[in-house]
Amino acid sequence: MKFSRAKIVGSRRSLTANGSRKPEVKNSSTCHVTMKQSLIAVLILLFTASLTFAQATVSPVEDELDIRVRNLSQQLRCLVCQNETLADSQADLAADLKRQIREQMKAGKSDEEILAFLTDRYGDFVLYRPPVKRRTYLLWFGPFILLGLGLFGLFRYIRSRREEIQEQPLSAEEHKRARELLHTDSEKEPA
Repeated sequence: MKFSRAKIVGSRRSLTANGSRKPEVKNSSTCHVTMKQSLIAVLILLFTASLTFAQATVSPVEDELDIRVRNLSQQLRCLVCQNETLADSQADLAADLKRQIREQMKAGKSDEEILAFLTDRYGDFVLYRPPVKRRTYLLWFGPFILLGLGLFGLFRYIRSRREEIQEQPLSAEEHKRARELLHTDSEKEPA
């Protein structure tokens, strides 16, 4: 008795002509897709596990120290960039100064002591907002003095130019020439 190829209900195996069971062969593209999905799932798990581990290794003391270093470095000027705070600068000297600040904070120094150390070493220029004192008057009031001098010079220049210009009435010839120019210009313009 010969059997035709037929599937048995509830089973994934099919019968061959002689009645033996043959395992179903999976399509290679479905294997590839499931392997890809498995690989992506494993990578996602590893990535999230590494993030969790990285967050767990940061101690609250280090986190507080980082905040303190960031706050203090926002009050300091980068000596290389000059228009950036120490916190925003990517210069090598800025990284060294931030490292020095961190070491001094770990040693137990207060923010005021660290600021005093840096101003003794680099001067008031290192402070992003230097204090108003005798040595910094020019820094604070210099722009206003320059603006005042500029306005005063402009006022004197305009006044001297006004005195140099003498108003003379137009002669009859100049009046005639002006009328001709105005008349020819008005004819050219469409009304």
